[in-house]
Amino acid sequence: MGMNEAHGAVPDGLLGALRANAAQRDLAGGHAAAEKRLIAEAGLLTIAVPREFGGQFTQVPGDGGLHWRDVYAIIRTIARVDSALAHLLGFQCLQIVSVDLWGNAAQRANWLQGTVEHRWWWGNAVNPIDTRLVAQADNEGGWRLHGKKGFCSGTYGSQMMTVSAHDPATGNPVFAVVPTTRAGITVHDDWDPIGQRQTDSGTVSFDNVQVQAHEVLARPNTPRASLRTLVSQLVLTNLFVGLAEGALEEARQYVLANGRPWVNSGVKQAIDDPYLQQRFGEMRVQSLAAALLADRAAAQLDAAWQQGEALAAGTRAEVSIAISEAKIGAHRAALETGQQLFDACGARATNAALALDRFWRNARVHTLHDPLDYRLRDVGRHALTQELPEPTLYT
Repeated sequence: MGMNEAHGAVPDGLLGALRANAAQRDLAGGHAAAEKRLIAEAGLLTIAVPREFGGQFTQVPGDGGLHWRDVYAIIRTIARVDSALAHLLGFQCLQIVSVDLWGNAAQRANWLQGTVEHRWWWGNAVNPIDTRLVAQADNEGGWRLHGKKGFCSGTYGSQMMTVSAHDPATGNPVFAVVPTTRAGITVHDDWDPIGQRQTDSGTVSFDNVQVQAHEVLARPNTPRASLRTLVSQLVLTNLFVGLAEGALEEARQYVLANGRPWVNSGVKQAIDDPYLQQRFGEMRVQSLAAALLADRAAAQLDAAWQQGEALAAGTRAEVSIAISEAKIGAHRAALETGQQLFDACGARATNAALALDRFWRNARVHTLHDPLDYRLRDVGRHALTQELPEPTLYT
């Protein structure tokens, strides 16, 4: 779905502002405070907050609110010009969903209404395979946190954060919500990758950080509660789709402005070169196929979401397969289109100041989030035997 078809379209002024300095900010890295402020001012921080709490999201068809297909269309549109800021918005939605799915009535009202009223940015220290952060029960029904978490996207500059810690006494995780400024929390500015350089995904340290009992999220063991993982995976999928579409558009604009025909082409304009046309055809088909698979998966997620607590495990698993299929296609499209951009644009497009390699670099960093091979295994096994996957930390 394109933005013209979605509710809550991204303002053109925001897209223009993000695109105008995307290359320079990519080269510089660091924290995009001004750009995050523009996203907040555009009203996008509440696109996943349910309407009952003053947000824009709904699970009731036809009432004018946003659905997942609309939320992902917004994230994808921003990813076309700046996948790092789209990542931050997507993970904003993910933390809101964590509260919505795992919180009790009081927690949902407090933190979801608070997001609307105070325009909070949310971060996280939830990386599920990083068990360095330890939770120790205190004498008041709460916990004390000690240790570190890595890949804490969005936490630098946030006001609230979700946290997962390891309880060595039981072997179980403890999930909670705390203010980012709580005593003992240190957000380190140590994120320096080759791509996604402004996602604030560094390390967070916890030194005897207090978590009160009312801040702990229960995380029910139900199919509906496990939709959080699928929301997360479809965020990543739409980032990849946006990267593929953005690379195609940057290549198109560059060729129209600067393209030169190859000396043996027999044409006077680059746009008339049949091999260049073929290259753009390949990129178009790859990005379009990825977008359609992502839209199909979002439609299935919307249908599952609207079932509420009646959602069956089998239906949830079918959505998981659809999202894996979409993510595989988007993964490949983002990497391939980011590479083909240079075949289309030529040697002058490698000028470092243009930072056109950011599309491939951003895709390469993000597509390492979880192994493609295991996702292909799930899809292949289902194609052969119709066996549906069990919920995991990543599927």
